[in-house]
Amino acid sequence: MFLDLKGLAFAGAVALAATAAQAQDVTWRVPTSVPEGSPFYVNFLERFADNVDRLTDGAVEIQPFGAGILVPALQVYDGVKDGIVEAGHSTPSYLVNQNPVNAIFAGFPGGMGPEAYSTWIFEGGGREKLSELRAEEGLKSLVVGIGSSEIMAHANKPIKSAADLKGLKYRTSGPWAEVMRDYFGAVPTVVPPGEIYTLLERKGVDAIEWGPPSGNLPEGFHEAAPYIVVPGVHQPTFLWEVVVKQETWDALDDALKAKIEAASELTTMQSLIHFYDQDMKAMETLRSSKAEVIELEPAFQQELSDAGRDWIRKTAEAQKADGKPLMAEILDEYFAYENRWAEQSGYLIRNGN
Repeated sequence: MFLDLKGLAFAGAVALAATAAQAQDVTWRVPTSVPEGSPFYVNFLERFADNVDRLTDGAVEIQPFGAGILVPALQVYDGVKDGIVEAGHSTPSYLVNQNPVNAIFAGFPGGMGPEAYSTWIFEGGGREKLSELRAEEGLKSLVVGIGSSEIMAHANKPIKSAADLKGLKYRTSGPWAEVMRDYFGAVPTVVPPGEIYTLLERKGVDAIEWGPPSGNLPEGFHEAAPYIVVPGVHQPTFLWEVVVKQETWDALDDALKAKIEAASELTTMQSLIHFYDQDMKAMETLRSSKAEVIELEPAFQQELSDAGRDWIRKTAEAQKADGKPLMAEILDEYFAYENRWAEQSGYLIRNGN
């Protein structure tokens, strides 16, 4: 009996080609809420696309799109729900006005910093709570990006005390907008990320907040306004997620689901470390620029943090009184974890002044 080696080789090549064709059968168009090329786009979404491609051996293709190309920047969640796109990448911060429970996951003044927060998300039950919240909306949530602390403001006016916030026209969003208005008499406004620089440069606002140092530096905010206000009490950390319609997620086999989830976790850890490194370098550049860096006094920082914690507690209590106990339940778990971290993390060595 003789083997037809040429025939076997041909059959094998056909089989491999068929397998390859079948492997590349999942494609998700994923718009995000920031312009293409921004640090959030590159560090979160493009990194996620690369990791998904690598871990699934090309079986799943993530196609990133910048803000406004497929859906408006602040309507990414709606675009997924309405079936315009297969998935979307955005932050819970843009949903706080629809459901304030999102403030817990967006990051809020007085909340945990990135070290404690990322641990709560992945080890303390935070990710599961976010998943439950999105499941009620018919969505699957994948955490794709946790950020370092932000710069509190690039400003056309110096900000050193609560009195400086009175009447301040401030581009911001999420919980901080609520705190600024209700506790300090500021005038918050929300605009898409791509419009922030022009608004600041033309003095359409007195101050803006956007991201961490390495996120703000390429935007040139330090060239548009003479003051840089730190630390980022208003946003100790922040979270972005990729959301997918539940039926789209359910259509995947379990092996692909596990690989995509692994890619999301890998992306989040890699991107946070990358932010730490790039933020340090960005702050060196910002401190050497013409803009003056204002470091808030500890007492003022505490005043801002206390206001943020008071706002979120009262908001949760109001939700509970209205028959919606979920926010209060999650917030209790959040604060319990934060307290445990504060009480037991003293053994950690941290480098800094």
